Order: sequence, then C-alpha cells, then structure tokens
Amino acid sequence: MAGSSLGSMLLSSTNPDRLHAWYAAALAPNDDADVGSYRVLKFGEFYLMIDTRADITDKNPEPGRMILNFDVDDAPSVAARLDEMGATWLAELEDRDGSYFATAIDPDGNYVQIIQISEEHQAEMAQSQSVKE
Repeated sequence: MAGSSLGSMLLSSTNPDRLHAWYAAALAPNDDADVGSYRVLKFGEFYLMIDTRADITDKNPEPGRMILNFDVDDAPSVAARLDEMGATWLAELEDRDGSYFATAIDPDGNYVQIIQISEEHQAEMAQSQSVKE
C-alpha cells in the first residue's frame, strides 16, 4: 500500500483577503498565487489555501483544535515582524534549550506557532528516527 502525504490545507475565513495579507506579510511564503477564488500560499512543499465559506463565523470558536506550525530559520526575526504587525500572542517567543517556540493568533483567531529547532535538537530527532528504522 502506498503511503500518503499531507500537501495542503484549506483555511476558510469570512474575510479571506485580510487573512491572506496577514499570512503573506507575517511568514514570507515561497509562492503566493490566485487560483480561481482561492489565495494559495506555498510554504516549503505545503500549500495553504485561503477561501471563504458560508458555514463559518468571523472568529474560530475552538482555535486549539488545529494549530498551524511553521518551521522558521530565524524565530526572533519572525516574532519581531509579528510584533510590528500588532500580532496578539497566546505564548510569546520562548527559548527552550536553544530551540524557539511562540504561538501567535491570526486575525480569525487561529493559533499559529512559529518553531525554530536548534541544530542539536534536530540531530537528536534524526538519531532517534534512525534507531526506530
């Protein structure tokens, strides 16, 4: 049986233009395209598609149900950019033994985590993964 891969996510909003502008400014996508009614942002090999739907509210009532995790190269710079944009933080940037984590709240109330894993922690994770194989 062939494996599966997660390649994209649809993020719906009552104001998709505002949400698109926030993600594009905050997280510097590799690509930003209009595809029909969708705004499609590419982050690495993952696509974030932003559109609207009639069955949603202005704010996400359960933002902890799904958290968007963005691996970044320079978490302090991304956090500073979010601060300049007036972002609201659920958890401000924290250094956890050389790795950085922070959780911002996007304009629709979704949780957006920025993560920068240290080289040391990446090596530990790779070693742990190779032991399992």
